Amino acid sequence: MPSTTPVLIGVLALQGDVREHLAALRAFPGVRAVAVRRPEELAAVDAIVLPGGESTTMSRLLVTFDLLEPVTERIAGGMPAYGSCAGMILLADEVLDGRPDQRQIGGLDVVVRRNAFGRQVDSFETDLDVEGVGDGPVRAVFIRAPWVEKVGADVEVLATVPALTAAGRDAGEAAGRVVAVRRGGVLATAFHPELTGDLRVHGLFCRMVREAVAGRR
Repeated sequence: MPSTTPVLIGVLALQGDVREHLAALRAFPGVRAVAVRRPEELAAVDAIVLPGGESTTMSRLLVTFDLLEPVTERIAGGMPAYGSCAGMILLADEVLDGRPDQRQIGGLDVVVRRNAFGRQVDSFETDLDVEGVGDGPVRAVFIRAPWVEKVGADVEVLATVPALTAAGRDAGEAAGRVVAVRRGGVLATAFHPELTGDLRVHGLFCRMVREAVAGRR
C-alpha cells in the first residue's frame, strides 16, 4: 500500500495528550491530523485517536459534547481507532474498578483494570517488544495506567510487561500483564507512545488506517 495514500485522522480533543498525538501523526507523509471536538468534525475523519488523560473526565465530556454515541457508532461501523492509556479504558467493553458514572465507547473485547499500575507516584518506564513494530523494543511510559485482565478470542495481544523494568527492577505483579492489543482496526496501548518521541506505534496505526481507507475505495 503506498505510504502517500491520503488519510485524515482525528484526535479527540476534549482532555489529555492531544497536542502530542497530533504532532506524532503529522510526522507521517500523507497523513493529516486534526482536533475533534464536534460531531461534524468526527464525521469528516477516517480514523480517531483517543489520547491519554483521565478516562472518567473524558467520558463525561464525550456526553457533554454529544460525541459519545457518534464515536461509538463509527467505531462499531469499522472506523479505525487507537487509544493510549485512558483511550484504552474507553475502548474496552468492560472496565474493572471504574466509576459508576463512567461511560464506555467499546469496540475492544477486553476486560481492563483501571489504574492497575497504581497512583501517579507509581509511574514507570520499561522496554517492550511490540508485535507489528520493528527495529527493537519500544520505550513504554506508564502513568496511572490500566492493564488488560482478559482478552476475547478475536483480540490479538501485541505486548506484555517483561519481568524487569528498564531500571532493572522487578516488575512484580505487573510482569506478564497485557498492555497492547489489537482487534481488526482498533488498537490500544496502556502506555503513552505520544510522550517519548518514538513514532513506531503511531506508524503502525497509520498503516492500519491506510489499509482501511484503501479497502473502502
